[in-house]
Amino acid sequence: MVGGVTQPDRARAHWDERYRATGSESVSWFEPEPRLSLAMFDLAGTDRSGSAIDIGGGASSFAETLIDRGLTDVTVLDLSDVALSIARNRLGNSESVHWLVADVTTWEPDRTWDFWHDRAVFHFLTEPEQRAAYRSLLHRSVPTGGAVAVATFAEDGPEQCSGLPIERYSVGRLLDELGDGLAEIASGRFVHTTPSGAVQPLTWIVARKV
Repeated sequence: MVGGVTQPDRARAHWDERYRATGSESVSWFEPEPRLSLAMFDLAGTDRSGSAIDIGGGASSFAETLIDRGLTDVTVLDLSDVALSIARNRLGNSESVHWLVADVTTWEPDRTWDFWHDRAVFHFLTEPEQRAAYRSLLHRSVPTGGAVAVATFAEDGPEQCSGLPIERYSVGRLLDELGDGLAEIASGRFVHTTPSGAVQPLTWIVARKV
């Protein structure tokens, strides 16, 4: 804590301001359609009667696409209430989505999900203890047989995002960081083009909890 402000408070203020200043359709990670996320969901083979959690989902339309595909139990977690409000207002009063403002490194859930999705949160965890907390949460939150889909900046990707340092990953390092007990289903590289036209290579994996 510095001056009475905690690290999560500073991070929350950072992302709230980012969405206010830039706009949800101009932030670098914006996609008109969440193509990589949908591809990872399809590879995971999660049943439409299953549950899903979108880590760092923010203002993304991924939750909406899952609802369109028939899921009725979707949770979206993000540090920014501003981002979640944008998505919540766009989707309307859907009883199928639970919106949660929380820090993934300190959050304590009281349930599990069949599909864990994270497109570009993990690479912001630059400290070993942050990654350890994430790893512990992931393994508590996904039951045996559930699926995990994570995407980060690739080894040749940006060194910063939104003014913050990040970690870059190969497939092998990402799997190692996520810990034992995950069997790879598929992995690869995806090149995202930002609204400003910049190119951002991503590393992604889909794995089964065993």
